[in-house]
Amino acid sequence: MSLFSKTPQKQSYIGLDIGLSGIKLVELQNEKGRARLVTYAYAELPATTLEHAFSDEMDKVAAFIKKMTVTAKCTTKHTIAALPISSVFSSIISVPATNEKELKDAVQMQAKKLIPVPLEEISLDSKTIDQGGSDGGKKITRVLITGAPKSLVTGYIELMKKIGLELISLETEAFAQIRALVGKDRSSIMVIDIGSLRTNITVVEKGIPFLNRSIATGGVNVTQTISKTLGVAYEQAENMKRDIKSMQAFSQAGDLSPILTTLLKPILDEIRYSFNLYQGQTEDGQQKRIDKIILTGGGALLPRLPEFLTSLMNVNTYLGDPWARIVYPTDLRPVLDEIGPRFSVSIGCAMRDIE
Repeated sequence: MSLFSKTPQKQSYIGLDIGLSGIKLVELQNEKGRARLVTYAYAELPATTLEHAFSDEMDKVAAFIKKMTVTAKCTTKHTIAALPISSVFSSIISVPATNEKELKDAVQMQAKKLIPVPLEEISLDSKTIDQGGSDGGKKITRVLITGAPKSLVTGYIELMKKIGLELISLETEAFAQIRALVGKDRSSIMVIDIGSLRTNITVVEKGIPFLNRSIATGGVNVTQTISKTLGVAYEQAENMKRDIKSMQAFSQAGDLSPILTTLLKPILDEIRYSFNLYQGQTEDGQQKRIDKIILTGGGALLPRLPEFLTSLMNVNTYLGDPWARIVYPTDLRPVLDEIGPRFSVSIGCAMRDIE
């Protein structure tokens, strides 16, 4: 789902993810319907800079991204960028309608009730999911509505102009990750994106983001807990997060479950809440259930995290691989494995007009 888009004739696309933990971009080329990696880049900037990327720091961020595209030797200007989940409103509504005009009016009416700001300030998009049942002779249509502040959309457009890129679409992070990590899998899947400062949880049902939640805790909080608990410098604690032997030092028995439970408590609480929220619902008399969990984001690289969540939630958990459907040189595999979880959003954006 994109809040605005236009289709270019070019066959190569840049996916751009501007987040609080850094900037990620990837260029993919359409090779007979298959995405081929052209180039990629990743850079860290202070979170305070990125928070102001669409206001007083725009020139600075634009110059930085432009330098990234030059250094990475990008071959196209056609760009799809991601809107952060925390800045986007989304909801699934059921409305009765007999034609397109009634449906549009009903969606507008429901959106006005649900979105806590005037619709005049929102860029609103809607996607019909399915139809079923009736109300007073009118078919009931389920619709996913997505809205983002117009000021944010305008900010992205202005930023791309300053960089010299052509913004052909704005995607939500949720849809980008579904494209990169879920593909055509119709299972009910929980995608957990553990970023530097935020953790986003999306429950995907038949390829649609059915539930979205975002909390202000992430990998930085884990590093701070390690640093405080062991009395080591922040930089050392950051390195320990990736080292299985260092992590095992937390527990004499070598079992990481107790320390992961401590380090991830706020995130685990939110995962349980989201589980209960989704699985407490029924459809056609059947209770909903989550079939699998996919982990992504830099925090997903914590040692043994997939195994830990599989045991804790009794649901098979996997580390997402956004490169799975991308063609790339085999000698890049070790590097791509290491950075993969951070690139799911940018890869999903770049794949938009390829698959």
